Amino acid sequence: MDEQVRSRQERNNPMHLKVTVLGGGSWGTSVAALVARNAQTRLWLRNPDSATEVNTHHTNSKYLPDAKLPDTLTATTSLEEAVSDADVVVMGIPSQQFRKVLMDLKSFIRPWVPVISLAKGLEQDTSMRMTQIIGEVLPGHPPGVLTGPNLAREIMAGSAAASVLAMEDETICNWLRPVFQSGLFRVYTNNDLIGCELGGALKNIIAIAVGMGDGLGAGDNTRAAVITRGLAEITRLGVALGGRPETFAGLAGTGDLIATCTSPQSRNRHVGERLGKGQSLEQIIDDMHMVAEGVKSAPVVMKMAKELGVDMPIATEVFNVVQNGATARVAFRGLLRMTTGSEADPG
Repeated sequence: MDEQVRSRQERNNPMHLKVTVLGGGSWGTSVAALVARNAQTRLWLRNPDSATEVNTHHTNSKYLPDAKLPDTLTATTSLEEAVSDADVVVMGIPSQQFRKVLMDLKSFIRPWVPVISLAKGLEQDTSMRMTQIIGEVLPGHPPGVLTGPNLAREIMAGSAAASVLAMEDETICNWLRPVFQSGLFRVYTNNDLIGCELGGALKNIIAIAVGMGDGLGAGDNTRAAVITRGLAEITRLGVALGGRPETFAGLAGTGDLIATCTSPQSRNRHVGERLGKGQSLEQIIDDMHMVAEGVKSAPVVMKMAKELGVDMPIATEVFNVVQNGATARVAFRGLLRMTTGSEADPG
């Protein structure tokens, strides 16, 4: 009996879970490295050379060139091997490939395994959040999201950071939190899944706008104004879609927005900055080997804003640049021509 009790306690201890992270980009690899300090962790990558590099040299030089990964972190290119015995699956997959990977793993995953998204985007065809896709493709699997101001290279370099694990089921959320928290990487919990996911997706569009201003040579005052008014837009749409206002004032909203809009490591700000310098979107995307989610999310956000009657002038100008061929200079001119009124009013 003592042995049975001990075995049950081990299974219920999150540190004895088997965790699989799908996606070997900078953030997926970083999360896998963090979790590997707490639990048995496997990383799934498509590229066989990258998997061999992780297993042999404990590095992922394409995405994290200066980082050393834990020796305990293993990698595989087999989705079946990665998922079949996993107790938790973490999806470090870009939003537009998210559904396909879920469909591919559906026959391998065991029942009731939590699925946690790292993606900060919206599906173009359906306007769905990633946890909505999880619920549709894998009904019965508790969905969640890990989000916040988390720049992968800083975290891998040992800098302090904070994140939010959001799930509707607070019991499972609190149980899983220690799996992700590691050293100076602090993890908070939130049951506002809608607000946390939308904060991560919507801020990317504002970061493109900030980057465009930086590329055009706008100053700190302009950057602060775009960030602040951008937060107002994010909050308006997020609340209209069911998120709580206070969520957008926290790590998943304001925190993520500040980091993404000000860091040279931000992919979305990088896209905006190069647009501001007159480069074409096609050229910028071709030069990047990582996804800037804001480019894909912009048309989805504008569609939702129109349907709900939510005014989003900054997002509208970004949409015109990335979808309609407008220039960053014309976009900023449009924002400057806008009328002003009470700060509490839209626009």
